[in-house]
Amino acid sequence: MWKPTDVPEKNPPFVHEIRVAWGDCDPARIAYTGRLPVFALDAINAWWEAHLDGDGWFQLELDRNVGTPFVNLSMDFRSPVTPRHRLMCTVWPQRLGEKSITFRVDAHQNGVLCFEGTFTCVFTVADIFKSQPAPPDIRAVVEPLIRP
Repeated sequence: MWKPTDVPEKNPPFVHEIRVAWGDCDPARIAYTGRLPVFALDAINAWWEAHLDGDGWFQLELDRNVGTPFVNLSMDFRSPVTPRHRLMCTVWPQRLGEKSITFRVDAHQNGVLCFEGTFTCVFTVADIFKSQPAPPDIRAVVEPLIRP
C-alpha cells in the first residue's frame, strides 16, 4: 500500500558527518567548547560545496570574489560531544535577506541533539570588503532550500 512517506522529499536535509577526534577533547573527555563552532562552520562549508558545484568559502572568495563574513553566531549546547559517535550536522539556509544569509545547524550524535545554532553572514565584494546584495546565481540556489 502506498504511503506519503514513499515519495522522496523534494529537498532532503543536507547532513555533514564529522569524525570527532581525541585531540578535539579536553581532560573531561568531551569536545572543547571552542571546537563546536568549528564543526558547525565545517558543515556550512560542506553545504556550500554540495550546492555550488564544489565551491566552498575558499572558491567563493578567490574565484567568484564573493566574501561571506559572519556577523552573528548563536549556539545552544544540549549534550556533550565526544569521539564515541560521528557528529551528524544537519545544515539548511533559514533566511536569505537582501545582503545576508542565515544558516541553521543541528548537530546530533547517536540520535541525541548535541548543539543547535544559527550563523549569519553578509555578502561582500571580497577584494574591497564592501557589502553587496546576494549574487543572483547564489540566490537562485538558496531560495528553494530555505526552511524555517
